[in-house]
Amino acid sequence: MDATNLPGPGVVMVTAASTAFDTVASVVDPEIPVLTIDELGVLRGVREEDGAVVVTITPTYSGCPAMRQIEDDISRALDRAGFTDHRVEVTYQPAWTTEWMTEEARGKLERFGIAPPTAVEDVRCPKCRLGDPRMIAQFGSTACKALMVCSACGDPFDYFKEH
Repeated sequence: MDATNLPGPGVVMVTAASTAFDTVASVVDPEIPVLTIDELGVLRGVREEDGAVVVTITPTYSGCPAMRQIEDDISRALDRAGFTDHRVEVTYQPAWTTEWMTEEARGKLERFGIAPPTAVEDVRCPKCRLGDPRMIAQFGSTACKALMVCSACGDPFDYFKEH
């Protein structure tokens, strides 16, 4: 049924793919548990193909060690929701970018104590909100983050690198 033949005004059609999307979109990132894979921009799509649910994800970088866990978490979430025929596809093209993160995700990062992606010269301490931190290490608790220390309050914090 196409949009011109909907059964009536205000009717919303729920498909298996849209229900599966909602299920998968709620899966949290194992390295940053305050963000879902949808908010992070890792979830690229959910479709139905020959009766199976196919989920497409893109890693934040090609060597991301969390991807296997994310794939397993997606499969478990789909199983729990009654989708027994499913598969997860990982795509590297186009490459993930911090531009795919939602504004809500950026705010959640900051409230969690991680400086959200921005140009290095614009990074602010997530605790005291002052600028001019210094970088301690190019890699923080994960490879997609750098370790910084605030020049004002002295707190160390992760900065989610922009790319």
